Amino acid sequence: MGANAQINAQITVVAHPLIDHALTYLRDRTSDAETFQRHARVAAQVLVLEVLRDLPLEETAVDTPLERTVARRLALDVTFVPVLRSGLAMLDAVRAFFPGSKVGFVGLERDEDTASAHQYYSKLPAQLSGSRIVVLDPMLATGGSALAALDLLTTHGANDLRLASLVAAPEGVRALNEHYPRVRLWCCALDRGLDARKFIVPGLGDFGDRYYGTA
Repeated sequence: MGANAQINAQITVVAHPLIDHALTYLRDRTSDAETFQRHARVAAQVLVLEVLRDLPLEETAVDTPLERTVARRLALDVTFVPVLRSGLAMLDAVRAFFPGSKVGFVGLERDEDTASAHQYYSKLPAQLSGSRIVVLDPMLATGGSALAALDLLTTHGANDLRLASLVAAPEGVRALNEHYPRVRLWCCALDRGLDARKFIVPGLGDFGDRYYGTA
């Protein structure tokens, strides 16, 4: 409990039986790539539905086969920004819920010696200021990748930013709170901390390698 004591309220750990079930297989070192992929998709879907639970709606009128009635539709655009490459796995899982959503891409590579993130690619939609931006970064360890993505997005005008991670470490959460106190994080699990190599423990290993079968 002590490791988490300095974390403020800008984090929501999503509680759901499907997430708990999925995390069991994601953490299990014996899960093969197909099993890992299947449960990662379930966890990402439940997670992002919670991230976007408060999307605003507006009233409209539609004609059913029988009569005209009042209905409600989304009143705000959603843009997903996966942090390459592991964030693509979350994008694949959630975009079907939002077929009209825009997608931006941020390519960040972690230096295994320094644990810092280096950008090698970015492609973002125009007019980010009119959209809710959800950054998809499965593992929030030191927070380096997430912070680099948020830096890039804010310089391009984004102001409604949220972060979705499957597993987070207290160190990454504190870094996010320090640099972006208004950006809220949703995750499936808040783990104990980081090991000497800056990997989350107990964690689930290298998400990208396990998801894509390149471990």
